[in-house]
Amino acid sequence: MRRVVGPVGRLPALRRALRRAPELWQRLDVTARDVPLALLCLAVSLLPAFHTQGTRIGGVPDRAFDALGAAAVLLQCLPLALRRRLPVVCVALVSVGFALDQLLGYHTVAGTTLPIALFSAGAWLARVRRGAALAFCAAFLLLVAALQRVGSGESPGEYVTFYLALAFACGIGSWLRRTRAAEVELRRRIAEDTITAERTRIARELHDVVTHHVTAMVVQAEAARYLTAAPDRLDQTLSAVSDTGRRAITDLRHLLDLLNPDHSTPGHGDSGHSTPGHGDSGHSTPGHGDSGRSTPGRGDSERRDPGHRAPEHGGPGPAPEAMAPLTGGFHPLVEQARRAGQPVEFTEEGTPAESSGSAGLVAYRVVQEALTNALKYAHGSRTSVRVRHSGTEITVEVGTDGSGARAGLVGGSGRGLAGLRERVDILGGDFSAGRDAAGGFVVQARIPAGAPS
Repeated sequence: MRRVVGPVGRLPALRRALRRAPELWQRLDVTARDVPLALLCLAVSLLPAFHTQGTRIGGVPDRAFDALGAAAVLLQCLPLALRRRLPVVCVALVSVGFALDQLLGYHTVAGTTLPIALFSAGAWLARVRRGAALAFCAAFLLLVAALQRVGSGESPGEYVTFYLALAFACGIGSWLRRTRAAEVELRRRIAEDTITAERTRIARELHDVVTHHVTAMVVQAEAARYLTAAPDRLDQTLSAVSDTGRRAITDLRHLLDLLNPDHSTPGHGDSGHSTPGHGDSGHSTPGHGDSGRSTPGRGDSERRDPGHRAPEHGGPGPAPEAMAPLTGGFHPLVEQARRAGQPVEFTEEGTPAESSGSAGLVAYRVVQEALTNALKYAHGSRTSVRVRHSGTEITVEVGTDGSGARAGLVGGSGRGLAGLRERVDILGGDFSAGRDAAGGFVVQARIPAGAPS
């Protein structure tokens, strides 16, 4: 049985078609989109009521519309379909038609297409603009000379006024072209700046995640070379190296989840727990003396840089609580530095604010980077870490007394301290790093609490 669809049933389809019309129109070639304008000008110019009602310069007497007049109208109107594809050809053909229209006295409204063609040339002509302008000026002078011979004559002021009107139309098109080019350049620069900022952010994250753990592993491995005569201590040191490596892998996985959350899948070690016996099961390895430290595999990995937003719970990527900074999260850093042979005195005053924004994370990064540098450049030096929480800010101070030895590591690039300064500055705080009077090195930071993440 055939179903009859009434007018009301066709309305949704009609609405969809109307919504898609602009998109389909933009997909057409520019020549096809300019054809309606050319046809509209042609239809209006061929109407008898508009004959001899167009542009008139030179004082040439009116002439009855005939086949030659129709040819002049076609030359002036149809080339508008090429005004964006071939602007020079468009201007040339329209100018020839306009010259015939004025010299023969038809004076049709098709003469208004000349300013349109010049506007289009100014807006879309990318090359030979100067040569095209000179050629048009020469052609205009020839037209003026011819009109002076066949017409009753016009004052020079009228020719100049008409020329300035044409130049104004071309000038508007040129301004539009420059504006469009400036917008394209602005978008390109924004894209380049965005890419550069993203690369800088990724490099900073990798530096934070990798450098700290790898430095601790290198220092611990160097110490293990001298513990062959003490198997128990050697086993503890090698276990510490393994734990540090696993934490580094976990941190890298969390970082990759932040950069590409859609790639995260359960069962790849990103769920916040590991296989028992690998040092990441939530309790410390026997004999390590770290029963008071946080669950291995979290600590550093649960902290992320300001500006990152964890995926919503239940969606792709790690759970939000796995990425947020933990209260008192400085202890794993201190314990890791101690296990690497760095004597660290840790003092924390005050109670961390419940909503400190990104300040807690930035303070964590300051302590992390300062302890990493202490291991690299002042291994064995007495190191003090002081963190003070107040209602409005977090103050961090990490210093070494300079009595230790430099570890056998390649010199740093300075990216770590520069990244810390940038992070603190973003939150409106103060950061300093340098030698003190006693020859040690001190890193200080004042970070306003409650800054937006």
